[in-house]
Amino acid sequence: MTSQMFLENPSSELSLSLAESGFGPFFGTPCGILAPFYERVERDCGLRTVPREDNAIGMAAGAAMAGRSPVVMMQNSGLGQSLNALASLVVPYEIPMLLIVSLRGVLPDRTSENLVMGRLTEPLLNACGIPTEQLRADAPAAQVEWARDLVGRRHRPAALLVPPTLFGWQA
Repeated sequence: MTSQMFLENPSSELSLSLAESGFGPFFGTPCGILAPFYERVERDCGLRTVPREDNAIGMAAGAAMAGRSPVVMMQNSGLGQSLNALASLVVPYEIPMLLIVSLRGVLPDRTSENLVMGRLTEPLLNACGIPTEQLRADAPAAQVEWARDLVGRRHRPAALLVPPTLFGWQA
């Protein structure tokens, strides 16, 4: 997979790269920034839409215990909703899963209700001991491999953070 291919359709290339790397099942709560990616995941891999982020974390934990490499997709406001599930279940028991978290409250999204979580997303994950990388259009294969190493080989949670414009979102 080339960087140019990813630049042309980042949601498609990320979805295929995750599937080829053995990730799944996929759980998600609705998010405008991630909408094109959700559509691709649903078409390519199957998506289980879950109404609450903490419930998606719990379902992913069950999938991980069954030997899978689950992915939970959410808006960063949902990170706040799921923080207790992460801090009291996923982190202490080292349950491997990949979080894909959209970054509301960072440029170009300056919506006032998103600003605090925009500032706190990466520090909260890091404080929990969950390694993060901001997803870039020029390095998706390497970033999926980074996630595969942590989730699949080291059996740890990890997070890819999605900037607002990566999949075409506009303010």
